[in-house]
Amino acid sequence: MASLWKRTHMCGELRLADEGKEVVLNGWVAKARSLGGLVFVDLRDKTGITQITFNEDIPQELMERAKALRSEYVIGVRGIVRERSSKNDHLPTGEIEVFATDFILYSEADTPPIYIKDDDPVDENLRLKYRYLDLRKQKMQRNLTFRHKVTKLVRDYFDENGFTEVETPMLIKPTPEGARDYLVPSRLHHGSFYALPQSPQMFKQLLMVAGTDRYMQIVKCFRDEDLRADRQPEFTQIDLEMSFADADDVIAMQEGLLKRIMKELKGIDVETPFPRLTYKEAMERYGSDKPDTRFGIELHDISSLVKDCEFKVFTDALANGGDVRAIAVPNGAALYSRKKIDKLTKEAKHYGANGLVWIKLEDEVTSSVSKFFTEEELLAIAEATEAKKGDIVFVVADKSKVVFDTLGWLRRHCADDLGLLDPNQFNFLWVVDFPMFEEDEEGRLKAMHHPFTQPKLDELDKLDNGDILSLNADAYDIVLNGVELGGGSIRIHDRKLQAKMFEVLGISGEEQKEKFGFFIEAFRYGAPPHAGLAYGLDRMVMLLLGESSIREVIAFPKNQNAECPVSEAPGPAGREQLEELGLSLIEEEHENE
Repeated sequence: MASLWKRTHMCGELRLADEGKEVVLNGWVAKARSLGGLVFVDLRDKTGITQITFNEDIPQELMERAKALRSEYVIGVRGIVRERSSKNDHLPTGEIEVFATDFILYSEADTPPIYIKDDDPVDENLRLKYRYLDLRKQKMQRNLTFRHKVTKLVRDYFDENGFTEVETPMLIKPTPEGARDYLVPSRLHHGSFYALPQSPQMFKQLLMVAGTDRYMQIVKCFRDEDLRADRQPEFTQIDLEMSFADADDVIAMQEGLLKRIMKELKGIDVETPFPRLTYKEAMERYGSDKPDTRFGIELHDISSLVKDCEFKVFTDALANGGDVRAIAVPNGAALYSRKKIDKLTKEAKHYGANGLVWIKLEDEVTSSVSKFFTEEELLAIAEATEAKKGDIVFVVADKSKVVFDTLGWLRRHCADDLGLLDPNQFNFLWVVDFPMFEEDEEGRLKAMHHPFTQPKLDELDKLDNGDILSLNADAYDIVLNGVELGGGSIRIHDRKLQAKMFEVLGISGEEQKEKFGFFIEAFRYGAPPHAGLAYGLDRMVMLLLGESSIREVIAFPKNQNAECPVSEAPGPAGREQLEELGLSLIEEEHENE
């Protein structure tokens, strides 16, 4: 077994100023090239690559060993730093090379199943299966290092501002929080289960009752829900709570954090305070409660222009309490052919829309509804959207939610087609004054955020006068480039108001006691006014690095089927384990029948 050579430098550190130094480097062979009397080895570690040169000045035995080096062999090298005669402008170390005087082989490597290079277009499933190889890539090491720097800065910032990091339990009682829980069966209490936390919400509020005053935690959370690019079964939150604080206090604290992250880690000065939009304004202007404001293409209500038209799609939507709204896409008339419009129309159906109406402003005005409108009427619609010659106008008529969802998606899709989504532009904003409640598909009330969110105190009369859906919450979300970075609210600290919220949500006294009994009891002993917020750390890092998926910033993510391709989790449990937990599988019961 080879002894360890202690390195003097990392592979990405050496520069021309180090010329003449004797150095020791350790790493992986990224590439080896033998040219007769010369052997070139690109040696890689997490910091970068240095070219190692073996020439005829070394003993023949050493040269023969160097010629046998292959990709991903792990070696240590001793040598002298020299200026390169043919420099590589693509490498930070491209002005130097290390002339080897000796090397040691730590381990050989089989030919890897994926190439260890950033631009390898390998299938993602293969990347995830061999993630430990994928992570050797320079980009992935940069991503992990950047994530580390974010978390360190976050901890330092909150520590400087009087926050205490407190760990909360991973095995908790199942409670209704919106998504499915991951359940953990209890060995000691057959038939009872722990849940993995969807968030530390109740515990961080208990810490306020406990007098912690300012709490933060970088914590794992778990939700058993369908996956997408910015969603994983297990994810990481930057979680915080503040006593004797209002929304402005929480917002100011977060703007200080984000300003510092952007300055220190991205070299960008962002202006504070960030803009604030009410939920109502965000929906009506952008069709989304997490609007991307890097471009225009805002929504326009054209209901008053079409309320008496002959086109039944518009009039029926309005008669049923819906909306007719439109967007103007600049220079879109030539870009969107009939074929492309048909494709957009098909995709719009995923958001509930039955179709898209379009109006093109070219030398002539053309539209999918020309037979129902005069040219003057079509031009009036276009004028209401501030469209100009060369633009295309898209119109959606339906229930308000369908209209907002469809046009909210469409404006961003069109902006992407037009190249308006600048990854180097960072538009932060706050969305405030969310509705307290919304209705599910069965028409039942549910909390838009969670049942511990405090409603606007000057609107409490709406709880009893039948206008409950217009009641606003004291809640706020932080948004970056069309993605929700985090959300929070003022919490209910008055137990009578909390009981009223449970009542409105149809949570019976018995269910309150079963699900939240410990939480409700704690508030009997003096709860301070408090407020908090939680960020999605994975999403934050993803956006700051310009990645399109949080899998690119998580070391060992799950795939679309919630499987770990490396460890092959989830896997079956043995019969003895199941019996010890008092469990049996339904499939087994059927087999025994």
